Amino acid sequence: MLKRKDLIGLIDVNAEELTEILDTAADMKRHLRDGDKQLPYLRGKTVTILFYENSTRTRTSFELASKYLGATVINIAAGSSSVAKGETLVDTGKTLDAQLNDFLIMRHPMGGAPYLLAKVAKAGVLNAGDGMNEHPTQALLDMLTMREHFGRLEGLKVAIVGDIKHSRVAKSNLFGLTTMGAEVRMFAPETLIPKGIDKLGAKLCSSKQEALDGADVVMGLRIQLERQQAGNFPSLNEYAEFYGVDGKSLQYANPNAIIMHPGPVNRGVELTGKEIDHEKSRIEEQVFSGIAVRMAVLKLLNDYRNHQA
Repeated sequence: MLKRKDLIGLIDVNAEELTEILDTAADMKRHLRDGDKQLPYLRGKTVTILFYENSTRTRTSFELASKYLGATVINIAAGSSSVAKGETLVDTGKTLDAQLNDFLIMRHPMGGAPYLLAKVAKAGVLNAGDGMNEHPTQALLDMLTMREHFGRLEGLKVAIVGDIKHSRVAKSNLFGLTTMGAEVRMFAPETLIPKGIDKLGAKLCSSKQEALDGADVVMGLRIQLERQQAGNFPSLNEYAEFYGVDGKSLQYANPNAIIMHPGPVNRGVELTGKEIDHEKSRIEEQVFSGIAVRMAVLKLLNDYRNHQA
């Protein structure tokens, strides 16, 4: 049982907790494959999805996960809520508490926003991505996908290539994977590497060949143009040539390597179309894993709440 009411990031989640989440997610995946989409674990609970940023994959994944567990789900778009009238995040949290919500799932453009909400809300808070900070459930679904393919995480060499500076996915993967004993390599333009990330456990590489050499997992990252100013790289074509993943660069990787990407993918930029649709690609499997992981997290957090009651 997770001993926490919230899941805000993976930076403070230990190996035992990560293993419990992944084991539970594997069970959820088996239920889904068997067509069992009516599980009782959140029956009578209310889950509110509060997104201050646009999303398709993460929002629908959380909504399906909640419904498959039997919860009542409320969707709130910040633009159509009292936030647009100037309501603070603290007051929003208090209002949702007063309405007896059990879980709040939030995506926010500012790093640290879920931490603030979790401090004032009695409901369990799940971080669905906060600014350039963390995206814990995305990393968990990535880890589940890797573990299912290789049977382990310990000892894997994972190459993460792309816009690392603006990627909350890269940071959560770094925290989770290194905790589980994997080696995380990172390669990006110097302008897109956050200062100090090597001190958090990342192995910074000076070339794409070095990053992919013997890698078991090759993960591309979306260029987040909406979060950055111009000038971080000359052009998309040059970025694709020097930092994109194609068949030539994959020759350096382990012959049994898998290709991953958190999506959405800019075809021909981070990955070529051939690599996206390759038999080694696990991008669609990642999407499926996402539902199972979010079901697992919700169930385990609810178990903790029930235990505390």
